[in-house]
Amino acid sequence: MGDYVVFHDVSWHASYAVYFFVVGICAGLSFFSFLSWHKPSLRPVREKSAYLSFALLAVAGLLLISDLSQPLRFLNVLNPAYLNFTSPLAWGSLNIVTFGLASAAYLFMLRKGDEKWGRTLAWVTALLALGLPIYTGYDLTAHQSRPVWNTPVIPVLFVALAVASGSAVASLLAMGNEAARNMLRLYLLWSTAAVAVILVSILGTTNYGGSAEELTFIVLTTRTMGAIFIGLGIVAGTAAPIAMLLAPFGRRQAGLMFAALLVLVGSAALRYALLMGPQYVQTLY
Repeated sequence: MGDYVVFHDVSWHASYAVYFFVVGICAGLSFFSFLSWHKPSLRPVREKSAYLSFALLAVAGLLLISDLSQPLRFLNVLNPAYLNFTSPLAWGSLNIVTFGLASAAYLFMLRKGDEKWGRTLAWVTALLALGLPIYTGYDLTAHQSRPVWNTPVIPVLFVALAVASGSAVASLLAMGNEAARNMLRLYLLWSTAAVAVILVSILGTTNYGGSAEELTFIVLTTRTMGAIFIGLGIVAGTAAPIAMLLAPFGRRQAGLMFAALLVLVGSAALRYALLMGPQYVQTLY
C-alpha cells in the first residue's frame, strides 16, 4: 500500500501552515473592510481591518522570503522575465504583489478621506484578496500523488477558512460595537458551518477511497495528528463554536469572543493537519 508514492520526506514544512493561517486572516479582513462600504453596521471595523490586513500581509511575505535558500531571490518576482506563467506559484506571487500595492493605495485613500476612490480600491483589494486562499489551495491541489490535497474542494475550504478566521478577528476588533458584533456573528457562524460541511466531505471521500487515502485518513484521525485535526480542528475549533453561536450565550460579547478565539485555534490546527498529515504518509515508505 502506498508504493506508488515517489516522495519520502516532508517537503512543505510547518512554516507554510503558519503562512496559510496568516494570509487567510489577511484575506478575510480585507473582505470585511470592503463589506463595510455596503453594510453600515460594519463601519467601525473598516480602518482596523484594512490596517491589520496590510500588516499581516507583510508578515506573510517575510515568512515566504525566509523559506527561500537565497532570500534575495524574491526580487525575481518583480521581474516578469523570471516568471514561469505555467506555474501556480508564479500567479500566486503576482497576486500577493498586486494585492499589496492595492492595499497600500487603499490605506492611502482611507487616510486621505477620499470615499470615491476608497470604495473602488476596497472592491479591488477584496477581489485580489479572494485570490490569496484560492491560489494557496490550488498549490496543494496540483500535487496529484498526495491524497486529500488533490481535490478541487481544497481551494473552497481555504476560502471558507479565510472568511471564518477573518470574521473571528474582525469580531474581536468590533467588541465595543453591538451592531457590528451581531453582523459578524452571522458571518462567523455560517462560514464555520461551511468549513464543517467541507470537512465532512473530505473525511468521507478519504476514508472510503483507495489504500493511500485510507492511510491518510488513519494519520489524520489517530495519535498526535488526530488530536490536532479532530480534537482542536473539528471538535474545539469548528463544532464547539457553531454550538456556542447558536446558543443564547453566543449572542453576548463574552460568548462571541470565546467562539472567535476557538475558531482561530481551529483554523490554525486544520491548516497544520491538512498540510502535514498527507505528507507523513509518504515518510513511511
